[in-house]
Amino acid sequence: MFDLTGKIAVVSGGAKGIGRGIVTALKKGGATIVIADIDEKTGSATAAELGTDFMALDVTSQSQCRAVISKVREKYGRLDILCSNTGIFPQCTIKSMTEQDWDTMQKVNVKGMFFLVQAALGVMEEQKYGRIVITSSITGPVTGFPGWSHYGASKAAQLGFMRSAALEYARLGITINAVQPGNILTEGLKAQGETYLDQMRATIPTHTLGEPEDIGYAAAFLASDEAKYITGQTIIIDGGQILPESPEALL
Repeated sequence: MFDLTGKIAVVSGGAKGIGRGIVTALKKGGATIVIADIDEKTGSATAAELGTDFMALDVTSQSQCRAVISKVREKYGRLDILCSNTGIFPQCTIKSMTEQDWDTMQKVNVKGMFFLVQAALGVMEEQKYGRIVITSSITGPVTGFPGWSHYGASKAAQLGFMRSAALEYARLGITINAVQPGNILTEGLKAQGETYLDQMRATIPTHTLGEPEDIGYAAAFLASDEAKYITGQTIIIDGGQILPESPEALL
């Protein structure tokens, strides 16, 4: 089950963090993977280490998104899986937030996702087959956190897009789903400092932080043939973080 051998996958933002975890899981499943990332140095190094291909990509450029998908089809003949994972999460309070802060967040997280998914759908529609997995978050659609209102808005927007997109392509053999990570131990999360990490561990029933591969395995399932009857849905991967109704539930 869940054999991805022969599947061609593109993972945006796959150079590090959750994206690398997704690449690792898809690779274990047997997929042939293209890492598409704006960070050419880290992306090339990750691709060399994991035995994948690498293509430079700035998702905020519609022309680049179309070009990368076109190159993948030219090289491999098809595109079976897109994991749209690129995202940013700079912290900023509402009081200090500028128009540029807001626009940059939406441009990368929402518009960038749209550009890449739209390009991939063009290929998948011709094939009458495709699996798209969007990396959203629990922050925004389910929970909130001070300083990330613009981030939460972008992640909620991704899910709104996903549901209608899933309906448009449901009859074409294409599924569109999302994963919603909680606190995953990536480079970005580590940068928040040990005090923040300890606070997060205390709010999670497992009292642990997730690993990037935890998200990757969920994405690999949604990308599989076996998940053909799942579309427009999300999987929350958070160690049970959103479950407690009060701190006492964690005692």
